Amino acid sequence: MAVEDEDLFARARASDPAFAPLAERMRPRSLDECVGQEHLTAPGRLLRRVVESDRVPSMIFWGPPGTGKTTLARVIAAGTGAVFETVSATEAGVRELRAIIERARRRRDYESRATLLFVDEIHRFNKAQQDALLPHVEAGVCRLIGATTENPSFEVNAALLSRARVLQLRPLGLGQLVALLRRALEDPDRGLGARGVQAEDRLLGAIALASQGDARRALNSLELAVDLVPDLEEDPELEEDEDAPADPDVEGEEGEGEEQDGQAADEAPRGPALTPELVAEALGQSTLRYDRDGEEHYNVTSAFIKSMRASDPDAAVYWMARMLEAGEPLEFVARRLVIFAAEDVGNADPQGLVVAQAAADSARFVGMPEAVLPLTQAAVYLSLAAKSNATIKAYFAARKEIRRRGPLPVPLEIRNAVSKLMKQSGYGQGYRYPHDLEGNVDSRHHSYLPEPLRDHLPRRRYVQSSAQGWEAAAEAALAHRREPRAAPQATTGTEAEGEEP
Repeated sequence: MAVEDEDLFARARASDPAFAPLAERMRPRSLDECVGQEHLTAPGRLLRRVVESDRVPSMIFWGPPGTGKTTLARVIAAGTGAVFETVSATEAGVRELRAIIERARRRRDYESRATLLFVDEIHRFNKAQQDALLPHVEAGVCRLIGATTENPSFEVNAALLSRARVLQLRPLGLGQLVALLRRALEDPDRGLGARGVQAEDRLLGAIALASQGDARRALNSLELAVDLVPDLEEDPELEEDEDAPADPDVEGEEGEGEEQDGQAADEAPRGPALTPELVAEALGQSTLRYDRDGEEHYNVTSAFIKSMRASDPDAAVYWMARMLEAGEPLEFVARRLVIFAAEDVGNADPQGLVVAQAAADSARFVGMPEAVLPLTQAAVYLSLAAKSNATIKAYFAARKEIRRRGPLPVPLEIRNAVSKLMKQSGYGQGYRYPHDLEGNVDSRHHSYLPEPLRDHLPRRRYVQSSAQGWEAAAEAALAHRREPRAAPQATTGTEAEGEEP
């Protein structure tokens, strides 16, 4: 829908506070009113220069909800005089896009007016819809501003992405949100100033903290909290006391303290006030911003794994709590712990895999919320454990060899001879049973690898053990067992009977 085509009733509804929510009424109308995103809107920055020069390139705004993507697009359109067309990727089809493009073409050709097409949630456009935009954006029929909460590199066609400037919007800070809430609370025209509700900064800070950088969420919570504030009723007894004559016995004392009382009256809050209880009721059960199918899921998961790998138990527990409190299935967290134990702890501490698997089983057995206990225990254990990635490196090295050389034949000596013909063919010949050998190992450093792969002996080909924990001790013990030992001296019959030689 184009701004120029809005009907009068729509305009009336948009301007009537009874219809529009607080977040909509407080939407900034210029860059100077915008809170946050100073890295883009401050003097000399990109969006400021774009508006001042009236040269708007195609752009994609990438950021979490409530960071001002739609607002900035509207401000740019208003500041440049372009006609603002907006579509939602969840509702618009190719037919609607073509109609918008045709209107934009007529404006350009017959009215010399630019069209700014704002596509909300552009990551939800399929390939056909994105392809339908491409030639018209490239020809300058319209200027595209897309908004997305997902990483454009993964969700937007490379061809369209190459023709648009990606600008990342950041969550608003606590101070910025508190300032925004204070402005909305005191604004008598568009905000809540007419209600006369007072609020301490700490209560606005609580709303800001629960909003997690989302301005829309913060304003909606404030509006709900103010709606919960009861109106102050006039007390007739209080009015009588105010009109009664002053007591002459205390007139002097009142005169002496008049200045202090005046100051106290000025500092006292006037009108109804927000309370911690009302704010808590308005906020309700806060939920963490966490899209299990989006980038934040992968970001937090990566932070969790890297924290354990860096032996930082505090960070590991924090990021794990972020996932679980946001509703991540405990099976996902348990699975990551088991994988980490094998991949990053490995044989430096074999007990790590036992702890991780036990935690996974225990978490499934007890369920939430108690499942956080075994999961936290495992996360801390794995963070503190010795680390080795020799296991995964060994497998990848062997896999690479197989893919490069193909399936090489099994050496005859370790083939199982289950028939006479197999024995005559050499199956099993030369095999030495390790349990019959001293130390249960072949001191000749004999290899059971295929013949073409034995050129590295006695050096190890795939498994390169670390110098950490049990892995290092096991390697040292194996090397000791492989050391050649002198064969025991044969005994004579006399010696066997216990006689001296």
